[in-house]
Amino acid sequence: MTGAIFLLVIILVVVWILASCIKVVPQAYAVVLERLGAYRSTWGTGIHFKMPFIERVARRVNLKEQVVDFPPQPVITKDNVTMQIDTVVFFQITDPKLYAYGVENPIMAIENLSATTLRNIIGDMELDETLTSREVINTKMRASLDVATDPWGIKVNRVELKNIIPPAAIQDAMEKQMKAERERREAILIAEGKKRSTILVAEGKKESAILDAEAEKQAAILRAEAQKEKMIREAEGQAEAVLKVQQANAEGIRMIREAGADQAVLTMKSLETLAKVADGQSTKIIIPSELQSIAGLATGIKEIVKDA
Repeated sequence: MTGAIFLLVIILVVVWILASCIKVVPQAYAVVLERLGAYRSTWGTGIHFKMPFIERVARRVNLKEQVVDFPPQPVITKDNVTMQIDTVVFFQITDPKLYAYGVENPIMAIENLSATTLRNIIGDMELDETLTSREVINTKMRASLDVATDPWGIKVNRVELKNIIPPAAIQDAMEKQMKAERERREAILIAEGKKRSTILVAEGKKESAILDAEAEKQAAILRAEAQKEKMIREAEGQAEAVLKVQQANAEGIRMIREAGADQAVLTMKSLETLAKVADGQSTKIIIPSELQSIAGLATGIKEIVKDA
């Protein structure tokens, strides 16, 4: 009975040893294997077997991109302003062997390297340049860290400045400056608005004056055309009246001739016509020579002048 139990124990130990020699490496991970304390190989994704007792898993490495947020680091700018800057580093392990044997504590090494690199970069920049050159600082830090971490099997993909915290006095001065700038912009906008309003009012008055002048011009043209039409109609009326008078005179003469009137009657009619002419506004009247021979008393008179 004792022998059977001992044999069962041995079998269980052997099964446990064999099971411990089977390793399954998941996706995005790698395993560094050592044989008798020396590097043997790197296992990728899948199932693997190792020799018991003489081989062991030295390190299990995560190959996914990782993010490390470092606490704020004190830095001094070129114009001697001390500020706090915290950084975020995005990195990925590309060589598990170098990562396992390159440095004792890779994360601490990256943190210290990031702090010293940041101090070197900020030390060559003034405060205003630091606040407005985040992208430049990020690019310089990424390039420097990527070169420094390459022997450790680490690739730095991105470096971001999370916060830039200047001293309280600088913050207060910046706030006052921003307030003054906002007030200046507000004053400019108000002045621009008033200027625009004045311009619009002036343009409105100008357009109104132009429209009034155009309306007055059109009215004057219409009045002139109406006056012209009136004068034309009056002239046409006078011409028509004269024509009718002439037609009446001609008709009268024709009727006298048809009635066989003698020379005496014609002479009397001529004298009546002369009398009507003399009653007008003319100051000078020309008497035909025929009438001079008829009126004996008027012999020698060539003109009759009558005051208006």
